[in-house]
Amino acid sequence: MKGTYDFGLVGLGVMGRNFILNVADNGFSAFGNDLDEEKVSALIEEGGDIQKVNASSGAKTFVDSLSTPRKIMLLVPAGKVVDAVIESLLPLLDKDDIIIDGGNSFFTDTDRREAYLADKGIHFFGAGVSGGAKGARLGPSIMPGGNREAYQHVKPIFEAVSAKYNGEPCVTYLGPKSAGNYVKMVHNGIEYGLMQLTSEIYDVLKKGGHFNNDELHQTYAQWNAGRLQSFLVQITSEIFEQEDDLGDGRLVDKILDKAKQKGTGKWTSQNAMDLGIPVPSIDIAVSMREISALKEERIKADELYDRPAVAAMDKQKLKGLAEQALYFSFIITYAQGLHQLADASKEYGYDLDISEIAKIWRAGCIIRAGLLADITEAFKADSNLPNLLLSPTFVSKVQSTVAAARELVAYAATNGIPLPGLSNSLTYFDAYTSSRLPLNLIQAQRDYFGSHTYERLDQEGTFHTEWEA
Repeated sequence: MKGTYDFGLVGLGVMGRNFILNVADNGFSAFGNDLDEEKVSALIEEGGDIQKVNASSGAKTFVDSLSTPRKIMLLVPAGKVVDAVIESLLPLLDKDDIIIDGGNSFFTDTDRREAYLADKGIHFFGAGVSGGAKGARLGPSIMPGGNREAYQHVKPIFEAVSAKYNGEPCVTYLGPKSAGNYVKMVHNGIEYGLMQLTSEIYDVLKKGGHFNNDELHQTYAQWNAGRLQSFLVQITSEIFEQEDDLGDGRLVDKILDKAKQKGTGKWTSQNAMDLGIPVPSIDIAVSMREISALKEERIKADELYDRPAVAAMDKQKLKGLAEQALYFSFIITYAQGLHQLADASKEYGYDLDISEIAKIWRAGCIIRAGLLADITEAFKADSNLPNLLLSPTFVSKVQSTVAAARELVAYAATNGIPLPGLSNSLTYFDAYTSSRLPLNLIQAQRDYFGSHTYERLDQEGTFHTEWEA
């Protein structure tokens, strides 16, 4: 057993257990480690048929079982737990061994850990893993970044276990330092935006068209068979069919409308502000989860304020507008996230290839969608494309759907149905495509009260005016 296992994994929760079994299924021997003896036993029992899986709760047994250079992946909660695991492994490792953080660590933590371990001769890189528990078992999208040479040792394993799109593995080396964790962070921000948009369309269909759960299931299933094909639209269609196993009716109607979050969407939004990149569709998705948490206050406020009676719209018309508006806002959300990636690549020296990122998101991950094939081609055609909205391929897609988005937003506003994700997407589009915005007045105000200066349209240079009469 000593020194014979190809791959090690620390953290045998649902994700870790499924990932290590996936590794073994694809021909690589794998050794797991967890302090919880029950999880260790469960893995050994579940992996018995594969005969390439073993596990231990002891760190020394775990490390000694791995072939060199040791390839150890951590699938543990982000934060102090990652540092604690690293410290427990360090005395047992040799020069050029590799530690891979497969969790949702904040990218600056990855940079710190890489520098710390490099001084000790240990390679460290972050690898975002998307696809949930099922993806980990059957094929996730993997986003690795860090030392390129160290990645070569892990590449055969990652390519084998990853999801495949037309036979191509949904994994590729993304860039140095924390590139992998950063791309996963933005992936999750886009995920927040798409989920918010999907839920808003559900709300307007239900309130404005009185769609029942069967009709909602059929609608989303139909959309998933067309240009809105995506994992999130697919599972949404399936959610509406799920019966309540603890009572009567459909489960979706019994679920409390308070959405939780683990922070990756917030990180995306905060970092976008640091970079000066607008991502309002992602920002509002984070804010809506925070508003949803104020359930008790929302109930009180609902009693204090009148709301318009919703004027019903013809079901077929509403369904058509909703499909177009959702497609439009999906494009806008991807555009914002990819814009952030392009800017971060320059700021942090990642040298990201956006077409490759879109390519590995086409299968396995939570935001996989038919749109990503077109996005991949758009960035292949122009690797320096600053924003998806400037791609000739997407101009026609947006032009043909924006009118529906306008009509749906107007209808919802008139009838008191909140569509913040769609509204923000539309506002972003209108602002980004406006050659003239009213920010000249803001510059005048800033100069008036703070002497912050301004630039002019007709002359070069910086100017200040004494505004008081």
